[in-house]
Amino acid sequence: MPAGLSWPEAAALGLLAPALLVTLCRHLWALRWSLSRDRASALPLPKGSMGWPFFGETLHWLLQGSRFHSSRRERYGNVFKTHLLGRPVVRVTGAENIRKILLGEHTLVSTQWPQSTHIILGSHTLLSSTGELHRQRRKILARVFSRAALESYLPRIQKGIKARDMLHKFMEKAIQEKLQRNNPEDHSDALDFIMNSAKEHGKEFSMQELKESAIELIFAAFFTTASASTSLILLLLKHPSVIEKIRQELMSHELYQQSRYCPTGSCLDTLTIQSRDREKPLSSSMAKDIHKEQSHPLAPVEEDSLQPSALLEPTVPQSKPCSGPQLLVPPGQSCHCASDISLEKLSRLHYLDCVIKEVLRVLPPVSGGYRTALQTFELDGYQIPKGWSVMYSIRDTHETAAVYQSPPGSFDPERFAAGRPEAAGRFHYIPFGGGARSCIGKELAQAILKLLAIELVSTARWELATPGYPSMQTVPIVHPVDDGLQLYFHPLQPSQGHEA
Repeated sequence: MPAGLSWPEAAALGLLAPALLVTLCRHLWALRWSLSRDRASALPLPKGSMGWPFFGETLHWLLQGSRFHSSRRERYGNVFKTHLLGRPVVRVTGAENIRKILLGEHTLVSTQWPQSTHIILGSHTLLSSTGELHRQRRKILARVFSRAALESYLPRIQKGIKARDMLHKFMEKAIQEKLQRNNPEDHSDALDFIMNSAKEHGKEFSMQELKESAIELIFAAFFTTASASTSLILLLLKHPSVIEKIRQELMSHELYQQSRYCPTGSCLDTLTIQSRDREKPLSSSMAKDIHKEQSHPLAPVEEDSLQPSALLEPTVPQSKPCSGPQLLVPPGQSCHCASDISLEKLSRLHYLDCVIKEVLRVLPPVSGGYRTALQTFELDGYQIPKGWSVMYSIRDTHETAAVYQSPPGSFDPERFAAGRPEAAGRFHYIPFGGGARSCIGKELAQAILKLLAIELVSTARWELATPGYPSMQTVPIVHPVDDGLQLYFHPLQPSQGHEA
């Protein structure tokens, strides 16, 4: 103890010294990033805090979740700086700001993904490519989602064919078979479109490139589509009047009856989903497995590979052949198959289209994206220094867009009806991103969601199997927390077709 100091004074001094040291370190940390601004630009850095030395605000971000960003947006505005996961980050919200970022791909910014993602997917993917190579690969893969390709996928999406082999091994076998076939110009699945599109663009993909491209499509599509499907089921459950409006639209287009009544077993490779134990809820994890089987257009399978799941059972004996999916049919009703639902017929369902758009607005599967600044540029009067990360927010932009007439927090499919200002414009509504890296599979994703909605509202009613709705987490994709979204599904009876 220093001479002349009492124990309380010495204890206070002992506490003061570390506090001053921490304050000094934090001040030097903030100064370090202030000095990193581009001196060639007269604009200031965005407002915000860089947090603690080395850790930045990562711990706050992990603990607070979406509240972290919303609280700082309220304090600092639509463009603010922070430090996350070891990097300086500028968080961006707002249609005009995001427009500049998304349209600035390859010039102002470049895509940024974790190294682990590049390792898993490989180096021959659209995600890993930049510049002219990215443009070339995107042109090749765009054929996978052309109108002709989507039309050929619809029956597979409806039938629910299973594919459960090891992914790379299965892909290689499928590719080898396609390379040896007599008529290489036939298009039957996504691999065919990739291979033929590459030839048309003067490039032969290697086996490794073909496998990685196929895996990339699955990686990009499955989790986001499963997330959007869960959100669709949840939001329809919360808004039964929307279900009734969808049914009315299906009836007006003579699609409701044909999608309801078709005996199970009439299509040889399809099963009707029914829980053997009606008291056992179908959880979101089960729903994801079922959805994966129903919405996988990439992999061809043979009929003898189909195995019924423990949760699935036919509802009536096999009857006359039918090319469409079989759905629950009450005794005495005639068979109407949904196999002739086409993209053209889906495009007539304007209200259903609005519902899908509103689901993706309220709960976009991906809440935002990352870019790296290739050069210093301006946003909202601030400079974004070269080399900094830029995190743009899809969710916050959807929640704050001034263009919406009805409150952004409400579920209002009519906001996307023709003539409403919400239906116009581009960057206040960006569930699929935009610019050079906009989601290449957005048309397929919307078709899957529409077909899912049609089947659900035509064949079943559902209710919560838990006391309350689950909380939704937004990282890494939107999903229910804890035990997921647990539901009871009940088949519709003929008299229930118009229930709200």
